[in-house]
Amino acid sequence: LEILLKGLLRLEYRGYDSAGVGIDGGNGKEWEANARSIQLIKQSGKVKALDDEITKQQDMDMDVEFDVHLGIAHTRWATHGAPSPVNSHPQRSDKSNEFIVIHNGIITNYKDLRKFLESKGYEFESETDTETIAKLVKYMYDNRESEDLSFATLVERVTQQLEGAFVLVFKSVHYPGEAVGTRRGGPLLIGVKSDHKLSTDHIPILYRSSGKDKKGCPTLPRMEQDTCHTLFAEDKKSVEYYFASDASAVIEHTNRVIFLEDDDVAAVTNGRLTIHRIKRTAGDHPARAIQTLQMELQQIMKGNYSSFMQKEIFEQPESVVNTMRGRVNFDDNTVILGGLKDHIKEIQRCRRLILIACGTSYHAGVATRQVLEELTELPVMVELASDFLDRNTPVFRDDVCFFISQSGETADSLMALHYCKERGALTVGVTNTVGSSISRETDCGVHINAGPEIGVASTKAYTSQFVALIMFALLMCDDRISMQPRRREIIQGLRVLPDLIKEVLSLDDEIQRLAAELYQQKSVLIMGRGYHYATCLEGALGRPIVICDKDDYETAKSSSRTIKVPHCVDCLQGVLSVIPLQLLSFHLAVLRGFDVSTARSLSWVLAVGLHNG
Repeated sequence: LEILLKGLLRLEYRGYDSAGVGIDGGNGKEWEANARSIQLIKQSGKVKALDDEITKQQDMDMDVEFDVHLGIAHTRWATHGAPSPVNSHPQRSDKSNEFIVIHNGIITNYKDLRKFLESKGYEFESETDTETIAKLVKYMYDNRESEDLSFATLVERVTQQLEGAFVLVFKSVHYPGEAVGTRRGGPLLIGVKSDHKLSTDHIPILYRSSGKDKKGCPTLPRMEQDTCHTLFAEDKKSVEYYFASDASAVIEHTNRVIFLEDDDVAAVTNGRLTIHRIKRTAGDHPARAIQTLQMELQQIMKGNYSSFMQKEIFEQPESVVNTMRGRVNFDDNTVILGGLKDHIKEIQRCRRLILIACGTSYHAGVATRQVLEELTELPVMVELASDFLDRNTPVFRDDVCFFISQSGETADSLMALHYCKERGALTVGVTNTVGSSISRETDCGVHINAGPEIGVASTKAYTSQFVALIMFALLMCDDRISMQPRRREIIQGLRVLPDLIKEVLSLDDEIQRLAAELYQQKSVLIMGRGYHYATCLEGALGRPIVICDKDDYETAKSSSRTIKVPHCVDCLQGVLSVIPLQLLSFHLAVLRGFDVSTARSLSWVLAVGLHNG
């Protein structure tokens, strides 16, 4: 329970209005007997309220330790049904809790499924779309054709009936000690912890049928206990598995993770992990690799700051250095982006660049469009992913499409990525998350190395995306003689950028005083043009407050309040100008009584812990 609750607390920054856990029932020493019953504890409000509810349970012995235990936990924003214990996850199949499930996403055909299940006599107690999944898995189990139906196969059959986006993890009294997770359109990873050697670093994918599929590709037979296709600790030593939607929930326990792909079904049975797919498609990777996360626990702790947003604003001198580290040589004015080196010639021959993103990442594209056009001498389009899809924008084989996303999991950007790949365009990812869907599915890319961004409002990811796109523009023109003076000017601007950011951050007290004057205003208008147009979009939160260069005395004279930032090369000035707006946004939100750590309906999170001893 402590692991589950800590996992939820690590994900609190995403916001939620209810939380719940589902664990093995009973207090006996025989784990299998305990796993034949499931106890649900759910509560609206914060994880602390759930923790308090757990301590009230009279029938739970908190001192008992189990050799084998499986628990699942979840926090949610209410999308179907009001925030309440009955609408919280896990959702159950029936009053006996035969099957329980936690779910991120939205099932678009749940009303049809619910109507079908009600016609079969199933009674619903919640208003959620997730309860439909729990009832559906019980219906399929009750109507199984044989007694040896595996949990993984059962879940595969359920997902074939679902439409929409989902991340699911199941637990059942009929499959004690087993957990099954699957995803479509959302992130799901599995953390693996063992003090002993594991059987493999790559887990081959198991397919349902044998022989050949419709395209003539050979498929693997389903061999669920074949040691060649499972992950386990050798010599029957203990191993722990953590299913989670975000690495923040597991990094305290392990930095070794497996990132699942859409339609993967991962099953843990008797301490062994297998990954299944219904069918093989062209381009499928034959295995899922265990990756090592370069993340430390202290990176996701607030330290001495009041919030993650404040912490990440003040981390920007270091985060932009990390974005440039090993990539920009300030002595010989060269730029190296290893993730693009095999494709740079193809990019230089393309017809146009299309930058596709949402929110702050879109603003990073707008902010760098002008310098990209200047240095690449190519037309550059910057598109909101949702609008790009709605218009069915023409895309051609000689286009290069960039997908900018801090998380690498932005749903609209992912759909736009699939749209562009279908049309043969070269795809480039610009992300901050190793192993994310965009980083895996693009042809090449740039990792911005900003470090984990926990705060809801993107701050350091924006400035690192900005710098990464500037570096790409510099790389594109490194062999053009006419561009060399301009390249040197920008590269030397990058050299001093971290120190200039520190200088801007020293204005925090002044900006805090300004926020105290403004926080009761109904609105603040932000105006700018050229390189500062995107700064206005990003800061869009009147009276005249001007953010200008220190030496711009004429502008300062015409305003009632002025925030003076240091001067930098024109195309980098937006990095310095946006930071006062980040600080102003933070202080205004605090003064107005808003929780800067959470945002309504930003996302849903889940955490699952399974221990086999």
